[in-house]
Amino acid sequence: MTSETPRRRPRGRGRRRLSRAGRLLAALLLVGGLYTAFAPGLAAQDTPLSPTAAEGKALYDVSCITCHGRNAQGVEGRGPSLIGVGEAAVEFQVGTGRMPMARQEAQAPDKPPLWEGEELERNTAALAAYIQELGGGPEMPPGTNLSAGGDPGIGGELYRINCSSCHAYSGGGGALSSGAYAPGLGEATDREIWAAMVSGPQNMPVFGDNQLTPQEKADVIAFINYLQDDGDPGGVFTLGRLGPSTEGVAIFLVGITALLFASLWIAGKS
Repeated sequence: MTSETPRRRPRGRGRRRLSRAGRLLAALLLVGGLYTAFAPGLAAQDTPLSPTAAEGKALYDVSCITCHGRNAQGVEGRGPSLIGVGEAAVEFQVGTGRMPMARQEAQAPDKPPLWEGEELERNTAALAAYIQELGGGPEMPPGTNLSAGGDPGIGGELYRINCSSCHAYSGGGGALSSGAYAPGLGEATDREIWAAMVSGPQNMPVFGDNQLTPQEKADVIAFINYLQDDGDPGGVFTLGRLGPSTEGVAIFLVGITALLFASLWIAGKS
């Protein structure tokens, strides 16, 4: 008499489905835990804010939350997320009065800032610290003279390659598509120019250190300062600050008129 090994009964479909559902649930819990641990926005909420950033959060909750939402994650149709824009974007937008916007437009125009003097500096620094600690992003160097050590000659070449197509060769600005425009640089400060280069406001591209090194940024700012200080290139008269071309036209017209009157006077005498 031979003994037969008992066969194992195959598991039912219900048990197999239950096992697969359990593995799927475990995988989802693992992914959710990893996201919670490493997501920058959530991690930023758990990190205590510095006193300056806490002051900035109080200002943000009054002046910015309506458009940019809680924790600066943006509101659809009102304002973009500020996670990752850094303190440079805050300094440019708030310091030039572009933010807060009076109304939705193709581009935020510069206008008198919401605050003035020391209050503007303090509140801008506080908002910048809050946004920087919340989501990181481009930072600003210290000081106001950011063109120190810059070469205007090198900066002029860099400006003509990277900036003149929008801001014009003389820094006067120009129109872009869809109602946007490149603003003039005649009154821009060193910090405004640096902040714009590293944050890329509106239609402007971002010029990180891999595109323009800090030294090259200083060169570009030195060239723009040269344009601001040079006054009227090509002559001593204003005439639109367009250089020798307008002065040449003016001299030609005045000279031709003088010659005509002289010819008439000589003909009358003869």
